[in-house]
Amino acid sequence: MNFSNERYIALREIFKDQRLPLAFVDLDAFDTNVVYAAGNARDMGKTIRLGSKSIRCEPLMKRILDTSNVYRGFLTYTVEETKFLADKGHDNFIVAYPTVQPTDIELLIRLARDGKSASVMVDSIQHLTVLSAAGEGAGVTLSACLEVDLSYRPLGTDRIHLGLRRSPIRTSEQALDLAHQADSLKGVRIDCLMGYEGHIAGVNDDVPGQAFHNFVMRTLKKASVKELTSRRQAVVRSLKEAGVELRLVNGGGSGSLLSTLADESVTEVTVGSGFYASGLFHHFKEVKYRPSAFFALQVVRVPKARMITCQGGGYIASGPTETSKAPLPVMPVGMDYLPLEGAGEVQTPLRLGEGTPEIALGDPIFFQHAKAGELCERFNELYLLQGEKIVDVVKTYRGEGMNFL
Repeated sequence: MNFSNERYIALREIFKDQRLPLAFVDLDAFDTNVVYAAGNARDMGKTIRLGSKSIRCEPLMKRILDTSNVYRGFLTYTVEETKFLADKGHDNFIVAYPTVQPTDIELLIRLARDGKSASVMVDSIQHLTVLSAAGEGAGVTLSACLEVDLSYRPLGTDRIHLGLRRSPIRTSEQALDLAHQADSLKGVRIDCLMGYEGHIAGVNDDVPGQAFHNFVMRTLKKASVKELTSRRQAVVRSLKEAGVELRLVNGGGSGSLLSTLADESVTEVTVGSGFYASGLFHHFKEVKYRPSAFFALQVVRVPKARMITCQGGGYIASGPTETSKAPLPVMPVGMDYLPLEGAGEVQTPLRLGEGTPEIALGDPIFFQHAKAGELCERFNELYLLQGEKIVDVVKTYRGEGMNFL
């Protein structure tokens, strides 16, 4: 979407009769992102798994799956969410995070009995023994996905760790050891592997006006991609040589789409945030997505000239508390926050940019959430916009009465 005051005026007209706040998805941009990711994966002979955490709207996930057979399955974030999607007729799941919670294990057993493919993440013998006992007791074999840590440690030690704190499994030896321990267990089997390069997939490296930052980020990413690719390939090779049958090797994220697809050991990539291209997904050098998901707040005050106050707006993203986690005001263009208030729970004042169209009380101001799926935890519905028309309204997870975390 083109951020411009002309586009603002058009959107203001489109939503003039709707209750605010509201959230919407521009399908023209959304579909462009879907085609873009699929085209890259198809060129490399790979498939794409949907990162449900970053979408949280089943009708939009179905829309993606219906576009191309390149899109297959879901990387879910809880077992309850997995069961929710399975009950809607979906299949082919990897649960991205380990669990030993009894209610989750019971749901995994039910999914197995229903013939659904659902593999839960593991990175320790403790995870495997819990799954083994449950699977053996229920007379089913539960599927496990071994996660390998792909964070970057340039000094070869934990003193400098660039990336997420997820699995303790980093080497071929560690992966083989856990796989061998799994061989002795009944009721569970490791049949797939995941390595998520979050420090590549989620870090901007083409930010306007930050040349030095961009140079540093690209240098680190390049070095890390070389190292993690070699290590991931070695792990996969070692497991296969040891007789471990891996039905898939999953990697990547929206920001690392191209480098992950280039890894010959990877059979599929996960994409989620790129479909909405939220505030933190605008500035990547190698991949380009179009912002498609937005929310609108109502103007309720004019405290002084060239300043407005919106109702609500404190939709702060998760992670370290910093300015980048605040919603991004995008239209009209040129707005910025007041440093002592920012995006507030009940009100959000904004300074207006130069050349802003005349704004009246009740008018919408358009923002993007910093992160993708977290937008849907604030809204029950997403308006779907195509061209200059609202063509549908669909429910988010929250709108369907679901709150999984």
